[in-house]
Amino acid sequence: MAVIPDTPEWARDPVEAYLGRLGAERGLSGHTIAAYRRDLARFFDFADRFGKRSITGVDRLVVRRFVAQLSTRGYARRSIARTVSAVRTFFTDAARRGLVESNPASGVGTPKLAKRLPRSLPSGSLGRLLDDLPAETPIEVRDRALLEVLYGTGLRVSEAASLDVEDVRATDLVRVRGKGSVDRTVPFAGSARRAVDYYLGRGRPGLTTDHSGGALWLGARGGRLGDRGIRRAVRARVGTFPHALRHSFATHLLEGGADLRAVQELLGHVELATTETYTAVSRQHLKATYDRSHPRA
Repeated sequence: MAVIPDTPEWARDPVEAYLGRLGAERGLSGHTIAAYRRDLARFFDFADRFGKRSITGVDRLVVRRFVAQLSTRGYARRSIARTVSAVRTFFTDAARRGLVESNPASGVGTPKLAKRLPRSLPSGSLGRLLDDLPAETPIEVRDRALLEVLYGTGLRVSEAASLDVEDVRATDLVRVRGKGSVDRTVPFAGSARRAVDYYLGRGRPGLTTDHSGGALWLGARGGRLGDRGIRRAVRARVGTFPHALRHSFATHLLEGGADLRAVQELLGHVELATTETYTAVSRQHLKATYDRSHPRA
């Protein structure tokens, strides 16, 4: 594992001020802020060794040499693109605030990324898997309800973890706070609704302790089940990541004829282009169906 260098002293204050604004203004998670800090530390350490001693001295040549170094050291294309994006957005902010005259990372190219399609699970096998999950102990009842909610609503892990009992009690619509502190409403019905009702009656009471509060999902010790606990539960029950259930939610909606913009709203995507990725998955499904079913295929 590569060692992450410290940010040089001359860049530390502007970097930390920038990261503070990211957290306050855009509501980014601690994990995302930490990733920005690592990428910027790696870049400014390179600039320091290149002889720079202030952010105003950083020019396009430094950024290009930095990208070349990452490539020659075998960094993945996606990692390079992410790091350069962090540098670019830092200097965009700095230029906007008059700290530098222009953005030295503007126009600097990065390796082209192979387009990765979201991974989804076949609807039939996923449905059978959920139906066959055990639901005897409180933990089993919780996990089955959790999986039904993740697949039935398309929530992100952090959104599901933040749910309280009052958010889901006696309602067919749930309001959640997504990335960037943007609220949205998602339908909450069918199997997800039934599984949660059963969990509230037969599962959660067996996990509740004095410190449970209003958290919907409880761990074995009665505290709120966090992101990591949800990932472990999904991995244990269906052998995949929670995001695969979110991908499946979107893909199966589109395969069923749902409108793309409606799916965008349900997922909480800011850009329609992000949601459009799923249309390629749906096209693959249609092509496979044609190849399998048409006598002249």
